[in-house]
Order: sequence, then C-alpha cells, then structure tokens
Amino acid sequence: MSTFDMVAVGVVLAGAFVFIAGLIAILVTAQRRPYGTELAPIKGSPSRGVLWAFTLGLAPWAKESARIHWLAYIRGAIFHIAIFVGAAYLIATPWLAQIPEPLRLVLAVLFGIGALLGLAGFWIRLADPIMRFLSTPDDYFALALTTLFLASAAISAYTIEYLPAFWIISGITLAYAPFGKLRHFIYFFYVRVFLGLTFGRRSVLE
Repeated sequence: MSTFDMVAVGVVLAGAFVFIAGLIAILVTAQRRPYGTELAPIKGSPSRGVLWAFTLGLAPWAKESARIHWLAYIRGAIFHIAIFVGAAYLIATPWLAQIPEPLRLVLAVLFGIGALLGLAGFWIRLADPIMRFLSTPDDYFALALTTLFLASAAISAYTIEYLPAFWIISGITLAYAPFGKLRHFIYFFYVRVFLGLTFGRRSVLE
C-alpha cells in the first residue's frame, strides 16, 4: 500500500468516525426534545400511516409540488437513489476487486448519471430567481460535495486505481454530513414517521 493509499484510508476512517459521532449527537438531541402527545382519540391505524408515509406517501401524486413538477421529482429521486447506492458502494469498496466487472460498470453508469443530475441542480438553483434567492452557500456546497462524491464513485467503479481518491472525497463528505445541509437525511425519517403517525391516527388515508 502506497503512502497516498494510507492517507486515503486514514481520511475515510476519520470521516466515518466524525460522521458516527455527529449522528449520535443529532439523535440524542432530537430524542430529548419534548413531544406533544395526541389528545384526540385514535380513529385509525398509526402503523398503517407510517407504512403509507414510507411508500405511497412518497409517490409523486401524493405531493402537490411533485404533481406539477415531474421532471424535478424524477431528477431528485434518481439523484438521491444514486447517493444511497454510493454509500453502500463505499462500504463495499475494500472488496472492490472481487466485484464482477459488469456490475462495476452498471454502478459507474448510475453514479455518472447521478453526478450529471447533481450538476443540473446548480442550473435549477441559478436559473430560477426564487430558487437563487432562497439558496444559501451551504446549499451549493452540499450539492457540490455530493456531486463530487458521485463523480469520484463513478470513476473508481470504472477504474479501480482511482479508489483512494474516492475514499478521500468520501471521508470529507462523511465528516461534513452531520453539520451541514446533508444532515436532512436524518430528519427525513423523523418527518415521515410523525407524518404517518398523525395521518394514521386520524384515519385520513382513504
């Protein structure tokens, strides 16, 4: 293992440590916040509501903004799927040489498409005056980092020699995630659970 490889391993491990510590801190803080218990009698199934929130509740026809912006919905869905697959790919990279080449090529294509959709995100924010006004430096930095993460994943899946570079970018991304906009992936699960519990209790899913 070369010096650069050792540095790359150190960066990704350090990033993973910061990520896990930050994730624990966020979860502990969130669990300590008071939650107002529902006073209204239960009319439906809370568990069914949670199931809906993580399945049909994510469908484009269940969200008004998605119904009228199909291209934006599809772009966001593929972009986020590529990121989650990229996270699984990162875990599997120590055994990258054992992954069949056809599968690596498929992953490279997926990550490449995801990176292009990430670049499209810049155009969306800059072309729309409202989006441009609402966007913060953190929005652009998070988008740039995830786009770079996917691009480096695509290159490393296609050419294993570039794996150390992917590890370095992944380490930086992991370390940043709990402190910047990327931490919304944690709150996403809280929001869907609370939404599902509320709708399920009130039996408004039919």
